[in-house]
Amino acid sequence: MEIVSGGVTDVGRVRTNNEDSFRILEPLNLFILSDGMGGEAHGEVASALAVETIADYCAQPKEDSGVTLAGVAPDNWSADTKRLQNAVSQANFRIYDSAQKNPEQRGMGATLTAAWVNGSKLSVAHVGDSRAYLLRNGALQQLTSDHSLVAEQVRRGILTPQQAEESEMQSVLLRALGAHPEVQVDVDETELFPHDVLLLCSDGLTRMVTEPEIAGTLQAETNPVSAAQKLVDLANERGGLDNVTVIVARVQDESKGWLSWMRRGSAKKD
Repeated sequence: MEIVSGGVTDVGRVRTNNEDSFRILEPLNLFILSDGMGGEAHGEVASALAVETIADYCAQPKEDSGVTLAGVAPDNWSADTKRLQNAVSQANFRIYDSAQKNPEQRGMGATLTAAWVNGSKLSVAHVGDSRAYLLRNGALQQLTSDHSLVAEQVRRGILTPQQAEESEMQSVLLRALGAHPEVQVDVDETELFPHDVLLLCSDGLTRMVTEPEIAGTLQAETNPVSAAQKLVDLANERGGLDNVTVIVARVQDESKGWLSWMRRGSAKKD
C-alpha cells in the first residue's frame, strides 16, 4: 500500500491568531496535529513544540530525559506505537518545562493527535479533543475519545450527544499536553486496507461540520489536499469560530509497473 496525503490549516473567521500546528512526514507516513491553548499564554508555542518534538523523536529516537510514562504499552504492540507513545510524553514534558522556565508561557497547553502508518499497521496516539477518524466503505469511525468534560458527561449518561454539542463547556479539557509533568497518552493500533481514508482534525472542524458531512466530503473528493481544503472552507462557511486544521491521508493499492508509475507522477502534479 501507499499513502497520499495533504493538510490545510486556517485561522478561521473569528480568531486573529492561529494556535494550531500540523506536520506531515511523508517518508515516514507520520501525521501530527496539535491545537494550542492559552491565548496570550502562547498556545501557538505549545502546539509547535508538540509537533516539533514528536516529529524529531520519531524520525530519530532520543533519550527520554527522565520523562516518566503514564501507562505502559502492551508487549504485543509494534515498536512504532511504543515510540509514538514515548514521543508524546516527551512533548508533554517539553511544553511543561518551557512554561515553568518562561513565566509568560504559564497556562499554555495543547491537544495532540498523531497517526503513524507502517505497512498496513496504523498507530494512533492522542491527548485532548482533536480527533482521528477512519473512513472505510462509506462509514466514518472515530478512532479517538475526546478528553473533555462534556465527552465524559456523555459517556456517563449525564448529557446526550445533542446536549453536549450545545454546551458552553465544550472547551473544558480533562487532559492536555503541558498541564503537568506527566500525561496519560491514549494509544492504539488498527489494521488499514486499500481505499481507507484517515482524517486528523482540530475541534474547529468538528464543532462546525457534522460527521455525515465530513464523510460525504471525503467520499466525493479523492485528492487529499482538496478534501482538506473543502472541509476547512465548510467550517468557515458555518462561522469559523475557531482555528481549523485538517489532515487527510488516503490508502492506495501499492502501484506496480511503469504505467502505474506514470499515473502516480501525473497525480502528484494536481
